[in-house]
Amino acid sequence: MGAVKSGMVFDIKRYTLHDGPGIRVSVHMKGCPLSCAWCHNPESQDFTPRPLFRKDRCIGCGECVSACPHGAVAPVALGPATNTLLCSGEGRCADACPSGARELCGKNMTVDDVMREILKERMFFEQSGGGVTLTGGEPLCQCDFVLELLEACKRYELRTAIDTGGFVSAESLLATVPLTDLYLYDVKIMDPQKHREYTGADNEVILSNLARLGESGAAIYARLPFIPGVNGDDKNVASTADFLSGIKGVVQLNLLPYHTAARDKHSRWNMDFRLEDVLPPTEQALRAAARVAESRGVKTVIGG
Repeated sequence: MGAVKSGMVFDIKRYTLHDGPGIRVSVHMKGCPLSCAWCHNPESQDFTPRPLFRKDRCIGCGECVSACPHGAVAPVALGPATNTLLCSGEGRCADACPSGARELCGKNMTVDDVMREILKERMFFEQSGGGVTLTGGEPLCQCDFVLELLEACKRYELRTAIDTGGFVSAESLLATVPLTDLYLYDVKIMDPQKHREYTGADNEVILSNLARLGESGAAIYARLPFIPGVNGDDKNVASTADFLSGIKGVVQLNLLPYHTAARDKHSRWNMDFRLEDVLPPTEQALRAAARVAESRGVKTVIGG
């Protein structure tokens, strides 16, 4: 392997079962241009390394305060607070923390680094029909690195998938088509104003890119994160299915039930969470939504 580019990665998960067919390795790229209210990986949204703090693990030893060379960590009553304007993202506070209360989210990895981790699971790919999924954050915000990583996967004849929110340049998206076997493409909310309210951007680019991706001949699993009170109403499900029915390459629509992992993660990392009172959808609601989508001619699957 002769890779030279590096990318910002915040996690590599092995033996994943919900990021495409078979058993997979999911490579989580850091950085996302959207800020979805229900984000299950809120620590991924920044484009730079970020020390995260779990106050429930803090023992008040002060090692992180001493370790920071920039004076960014100051002790407060509920645990040492970080001044993000002074923080360099080096992670010395995390290295010094003896209790695991601090963790550096994000590190630069070369394609060689990532491939070494992926190839440990190659046997499971072959047995299950699985492969590698690039996810995030938004992986296509690091398109040059993603392209080189996809090329490395193909040299080993690995199946590849990209999990994307589609809010990227069309050029970046379409550049990956020759190297990608499957796209997991989020279609969150059809109403542009409501989409902006809950994600920070309207959906014009996302829907346009999906249409162009379909025209390219790509295989697509469209995915609707199903959130009661946000996008789980019949009107949104029906309009989503109507749109997808006109897109080439859409194999199926996956309804992804909202779950409280989002709330738990925001709480764990002391991040504000807008959907505090939202509960997971019932099985009955999911089945009803699936019937609505299928009545529009779109194959629908509950879950990933």
